[in-house]
Amino acid sequence: IYSITGLGISYFLVVLISAGFTTAQRRTLARFGQAILHKLRADVMDHILHMPIKTLDRYGSGRLITRATNDVETLNEFYSDILVTLFQDILLLISLVFMMIQMDWQLALVAFIGIPIIALITISIRKVLKRNFELMKAIIGRINGFFAENIAGMRIVQAFNRQKNKLQEFQELNESYLTTTMIQLKLHSMLRPAMEVVNSMIIALLIWFGYNRIVGNFGGSAVLALGVLYAFTDYVKQFFEPINELAETYTTIQSALVSADRIFSLLDEENQEDPFEGDWNQPITGKVEFRDVWFAYDEENWVLKGVSFTVEPGEKVAFVGSTGAGKTTIINLIGRYYIPQKGTILIDDVPLERWQLKALRSGISVVLQDVFLFVGSIADNISIHSELNEEQIRQALEVSCASEFVEECGGLKGEVTEAGMNFSTGQRQLLSFARAIARDPAILVLDEATAHIDTDTEQIIQDSIAKISKDRTSIFIAHRLST
Repeated sequence: IYSITGLGISYFLVVLISAGFTTAQRRTLARFGQAILHKLRADVMDHILHMPIKTLDRYGSGRLITRATNDVETLNEFYSDILVTLFQDILLLISLVFMMIQMDWQLALVAFIGIPIIALITISIRKVLKRNFELMKAIIGRINGFFAENIAGMRIVQAFNRQKNKLQEFQELNESYLTTTMIQLKLHSMLRPAMEVVNSMIIALLIWFGYNRIVGNFGGSAVLALGVLYAFTDYVKQFFEPINELAETYTTIQSALVSADRIFSLLDEENQEDPFEGDWNQPITGKVEFRDVWFAYDEENWVLKGVSFTVEPGEKVAFVGSTGAGKTTIINLIGRYYIPQKGTILIDDVPLERWQLKALRSGISVVLQDVFLFVGSIADNISIHSELNEEQIRQALEVSCASEFVEECGGLKGEVTEAGMNFSTGQRQLLSFARAIARDPAILVLDEATAHIDTDTEQIIQDSIAKISKDRTSIFIAHRLST
């Protein structure tokens, strides 16, 4: 026995259960999507951290930033807004196709005429959309690189009054991005109306075919009931609802596919540095030897030609020469940041390629002329989040003559702003010196390390170097013999 009250309660319970399942489905898919993105971000960062310097130079900061941020965010939009409803739409389409075939296969075939038309429209704009999104994301990479470069070099821009020129450069990039965006919007605006036209055309064709079936104009076909035709027109409308939704989000899906392709092309980059690759991981004693080493950054524009030398453990050696002579290149080769095209480099009589990178670079400390400091504290910049204790950090600051100004800046917890711009050039140099010697390296390399330090401080540091370089291989890169 049925009652209105019972039916009402049953209907409410069904709606309530449906809402619960829908909520659970959305949360599950959202959690699944965010877990993928969480791992993807970590994988991209891990991959960038282990990319060889040569590969990083080829990509540039803008392209890498775009892949790690914009492209991942595009996938986030796909997982958050589209994937949640995509499965529902696909299941609805499958169930509607099954119902229409079960009800009347001839009407179903008429309804399915729209599928090839939809496929043709989709395929015709897919390649255009893909090319446009690739160009758009390449321009975003250039814009990100432009911002990173010019914000870092803003003092130079303002010092030379180049604001107007830089704005003009940006306007050209911005115009290019606007052009690609407008193409995407035009293509996007065409899809939904095109699907609506196909939908109306199919309904009209269905009514014409169904009417002729009802009145018996098609002798070979069974007479069609009016209710079946009405149900079919309703099914066709429901059939095109998810298609229209997919058309609405098709450009976003294409954008996500392009972003995924860009991210995985980065992750597929080979020749990643493995810190533990190699069969030699003994502590470095300090012998460095070059045997007929040839190296070029670009094809055969040789920077080093047949260079050979030997530095014994504990020996102090200076490389003095003009700009472009290859002094800094020797540093890059010792740390295996680049691989020579010819010749052999040995550390402690062991070829460089046999050394585990972690062991090799742990025994070599470099002080560069251009110092880079990270946002954080002074202690963080000295230890680089390693296992150095406070006493080791303080001792390194003392030896490098940096302890006095560090105490004035708040001690080890003193703040370091972006690129260390709250310190003078000389102070940043002293901090980098402390960072290098804190690890007690077997090989100490100083690349014009005293270039930004006044004469008095340089003399103090030279005295400190004499102490810390005892029984330690020390390599000095300089333009002047006095250094």
